Amino acid sequence: MDKTPGTLPIQSATFSNSINSEIRRAAATGIYDIRGGGAKRRVPHFDDLLFLGASVSRYPLEGYRERCGTSVVLGTRFAKKPVELDIPVTIAGMSFGALSGRAKEALGRGASAAGTSTTTGDGGMTPEERGHSTKLVYQYLPSRYGMNPDDLRKADAIEIVVGQGAKPGGGGMLLGQKISDRVAEMRTLPKGIDQRSACRHPDWTGPDDLEIKILELREITGWQVPIYVKVGATRPYYDTALAVKAGADVVVMDGMQGGTAATQDVFIEHVGIPTLASIRPAVQALQDLGVHREVQLVISGGIRTGADVAKALALGADAVAIGTAALVALGDNDPKWEAEYQELGTTTGAYDDWHEGRDPAGITTQDPEFAARLDPVEAGRRLRNYLKVMTLEAQTIARACGHNHLHNLEPEDLCALTMEAAAMAKVPLAGTDWYPGKPGF
Repeated sequence: MDKTPGTLPIQSATFSNSINSEIRRAAATGIYDIRGGGAKRRVPHFDDLLFLGASVSRYPLEGYRERCGTSVVLGTRFAKKPVELDIPVTIAGMSFGALSGRAKEALGRGASAAGTSTTTGDGGMTPEERGHSTKLVYQYLPSRYGMNPDDLRKADAIEIVVGQGAKPGGGGMLLGQKISDRVAEMRTLPKGIDQRSACRHPDWTGPDDLEIKILELREITGWQVPIYVKVGATRPYYDTALAVKAGADVVVMDGMQGGTAATQDVFIEHVGIPTLASIRPAVQALQDLGVHREVQLVISGGIRTGADVAKALALGADAVAIGTAALVALGDNDPKWEAEYQELGTTTGAYDDWHEGRDPAGITTQDPEFAARLDPVEAGRRLRNYLKVMTLEAQTIARACGHNHLHNLEPEDLCALTMEAAAMAKVPLAGTDWYPGKPGF
């Protein structure tokens, strides 16, 4: 018997399949979900901005005949030996422990070949990393895991980590399956036991104490190297102003698209603000204090292409840092491991269970068998190529806008495609001279 056709079933936007799946998982296990990576939700990003290339009102540069500079110097405020880089793209802090020793070596090799710096991360400095990094930033974290004054003095800069974009206000995680003999020795931890890092430094509680800590680190290093302060993007204006007041040479602002080795999924998706929203308030703080360009601003969190680099610089940053993108360049989530990703219940491009230590690509693991799959020389070459392409892309855009150096890019070169991006970046909506909140409107 024929039935009258009914309406199509409608999936709830609030209770989507992914949300329902998470509810069922939570109900079955009674524990929150832990994963690595950064926010997966769609938020306003650099893709919502466009460049206004030169035409009659601007004169472009000839790409094959006219130079476009890319160099940047970080730490010119107080350090006797600021960090001089060939390109304004650096490698963000990722720890040995979260990453394999070979991955850390590959990051050092690739960054050095491209003329830029890499960063230690939690857990200390490895000889391979220092040996293959011409410019190495030593992260000083709340956990103090692996903290070694002798290694600290070997660094080219020190980065005091107050927070990360993926989990501002939260500490790190390194689960027991990744606490190998070597990781345990470096961090003075029992092998195989979950490690939970502190969310705040044990010996200071505010900006006045941060100033004391910066002076302490300057004394340890003889005022030779720059002191960075890294914060997760939440209140960028005030955090930048306070870091400057405390004596920072460089401020690193990490947006919510920034990755992490492991933390609660709810933290990654619901705490912090988009990278795009953090840049202009941070720049405004530097300008209000009269130190823009004297104190350098490094932006991180979801940087993927030369266009992203150019847009961040146009909005006032001095450099950017990449983490997740660098791991992809090394071979993370590579389709050649698809069969093994499927055995883990995931697929290429979605693998984020870095905390489990079973990464088929050999990057986010301490398993000797998996780690041996990564050739640090070849992976370093891939990273160098990627950094080279990012730089060439940014140069192409700068020339098209009539600039002979990446740092000459400016907000006037940009327009926005959405109201949200226009409001966050404070650049006009495409085809208008207006953005939400513009003075005088």
